[in-house]
Amino acid sequence: MMSTENYEFDPSYRGQTGSSIGVSTVGFRSNKYNPNEWHENNYAKYYQTFQDRDESEKQRWQATRTENETLALSHQTQALSTKKLQQRLHDVNFWKFELNRMIEDVRNETDLLVAQKKRLTNALDATEAPLHIATESLANRDRRYGEDRVYDGVEVALMKEVEIINNVQNLLRQTIMTAEQQIRANRNAKQNLEMDWSNKYEASIADAKATNRRNEDVDIMFYPGVARHYDNQSTPESWAQNSHDNIVNGQNQLMASIQLRSLIDSILVDTARDMREQADVVETEFGKRIAEVSDAMQKMTYNMRETLKAIADNEKKIDMLRASIRAKEAPMKVAQTRLNDRRARPGIESCHDPAQDHLIGEVYQISQSIDSLTGELRETESNLKKLRDDHQVLVKEIEMKKNTLYIDQQKTMPIRMRYPTVQRFLGYNS
Repeated sequence: MMSTENYEFDPSYRGQTGSSIGVSTVGFRSNKYNPNEWHENNYAKYYQTFQDRDESEKQRWQATRTENETLALSHQTQALSTKKLQQRLHDVNFWKFELNRMIEDVRNETDLLVAQKKRLTNALDATEAPLHIATESLANRDRRYGEDRVYDGVEVALMKEVEIINNVQNLLRQTIMTAEQQIRANRNAKQNLEMDWSNKYEASIADAKATNRRNEDVDIMFYPGVARHYDNQSTPESWAQNSHDNIVNGQNQLMASIQLRSLIDSILVDTARDMREQADVVETEFGKRIAEVSDAMQKMTYNMRETLKAIADNEKKIDMLRASIRAKEAPMKVAQTRLNDRRARPGIESCHDPAQDHLIGEVYQISQSIDSLTGELRETESNLKKLRDDHQVLVKEIEMKKNTLYIDQQKTMPIRMRYPTVQRFLGYNS
């Protein structure tokens, strides 16, 4: 290699002079090196190689240091990553446990609420029988007639019973709708909790798999582009807040469901008590009314017997009066015949003597007696007619009372024996 250095002209140069070609060499370098240049060139090479070896040694030492540092840093970073993954796995498992516990609580509470809703349905079904009994009782009592078709205490109690049962049915239907809404809310909360738990279950599997990765694994490989942040990723705070919100929602629905179950218990107890108490009122009123009608019928029966006796006595009296009137005919005939016989006295013998006065007085007295007896006969016959009319009225009244007693005692009271028990009103089948 030719040196590119510039050399000054040396006048003491002792080399070959002249040119075989006749061209001057002044100012031009010869194609040969002198010894100094040769030594200098060798020394330059020695120095360069020494310097390169020294740099190479320094670089190898630095590379070894860098290698050791990066290896330690890699081990440290990997260990820290493993620790972070373990911590994350611990957090995921913690929330999994909390979510699973809340899922079980909501599931159990929903089952209890479904059972309460079934009780409400049973109680609503149980109200159909008393409503039918009450309406049938009112329909039966509509077949009363006459003065017995009265708006009495039984009627009032039955109307009140129908009103109470209708109100109870409306309340139970509304409560069933509320229970169904709460059951849907519970199941929605449970679905959100289960979805969250399922996601965390998959995340725990992925994190556990990542945590157990080792450098010696045979299935590890390069995945270019995975070391980056994604726009749709959640933050640790939003991640924890999501599970917290799901659990809080589950707790809220849990408390609402517990309160609703307690309310359902109170409603069933209150409605069962109200219907049973009103049924007792109706039966008490029936008892009173039956006693009143029975007493009235007994009194009318007694009066009817006494009236029949009075009719018989009047009939006998009429016969006696008629006989008495007939008995006055002969004395009247005798007195009038005597007077007629004395009309045959002639002249001065036709005297208005005491006998004449007495006979005339006898005729008048007999006439008055007949008139008096006839008046008594008419009065007695009039009374007999009244008694017979009273007898007919009493017969009709007794028949009416019998009909009323039959309706209340034979038709209505037996169907009230089928009144459901309090257990049925509380929603239990037995």
